[in-house]
Amino acid sequence: MKACWQCLWACAVLAGAGPAWAKCTSVATAPAAFGSLNSNQVLNVVQLASSSNSGLQCSGSVLSVLSSTDSFKIKITATTGGLVGPTGDVIPYRLYANATTAYPITRGTPFEYRTTGILDVLGLLNGTPKNVPLYMRTQVGSNVAAGLYQETLNVEWTWDYCEGIGLGGFCIGHDTSSGSNTLLVSMTVTNDCQITTPNISFGSAPVVVGFATVSQSLSVSCTKGSSYTVGLNDGQNVASGRRRMKSPANNYLAYDIFKSAGVERWGLLGTARRASTDADVNPGAGTGTGSQVFNYNAKVYTDQATPPAATYTDSVILDVQF
Repeated sequence: MKACWQCLWACAVLAGAGPAWAKCTSVATAPAAFGSLNSNQVLNVVQLASSSNSGLQCSGSVLSVLSSTDSFKIKITATTGGLVGPTGDVIPYRLYANATTAYPITRGTPFEYRTTGILDVLGLLNGTPKNVPLYMRTQVGSNVAAGLYQETLNVEWTWDYCEGIGLGGFCIGHDTSSGSNTLLVSMTVTNDCQITTPNISFGSAPVVVGFATVSQSLSVSCTKGSSYTVGLNDGQNVASGRRRMKSPANNYLAYDIFKSAGVERWGLLGTARRASTDADVNPGAGTGTGSQVFNYNAKVYTDQATPPAATYTDSVILDVQF
């Protein structure tokens, strides 16, 4: 009877371990999206994204008894080298096991989660089943056209761990398995421009005919491959189709801004705007990094009466339309 009792007790311990056993399994991934960003942000600033589920789900009860000999490896491959856009431009990015840069994942090379302690760092020990996330960071310097950028990653998980602890703390079986899924990463790049607009100063003169013509330029650097137009609004005090500067005493000095060195008024609507192909320097589509220069003349109208002496100002808004 004693020997039988011991046998039953041992069997009971082993059976009792059963409900605590839990599995890791391959599950569908969650897509990662960098969101919508303008081309200047993509070019100059590191952007972050993450997937809440890289294709592996494990219960905390399994992870809480892992040993240093257990293994959880991820291998990521793709046929492309980054996010690919509609014109073939590529935005490279790096993969990481957590939200810092301490654990980079190299494409094509298995990355071991267990021995690096990442499972602990991610807070996956104990509790209900949890998914393993994946993190991405772009690299600065991607000068790309606007559009939707995507890449499909092939994610392969392989694992080998003790799935249950029996009498005396011995492992009673290993869960050795693997699973593969695809993970979609995306970003939408929007058009953007960097604009340099110097102030216009006519200086001073005793009469309207004494003001010299001001000849200068403004520069625009827009998204690679973008076609756009540049317009100037009528300012704050327009009257009879002329821009006007205003004094603190509410007197006015009419002036205007003309395209290049000509006499065609630079305006806001229709043909009064200037196209990127009409730039005086580097005409054509935007380059993303180089500037396109638009020359202009600014003149005070000489067919008006000279207003009282004062400081006259106006504010004109430049807008770019794609």
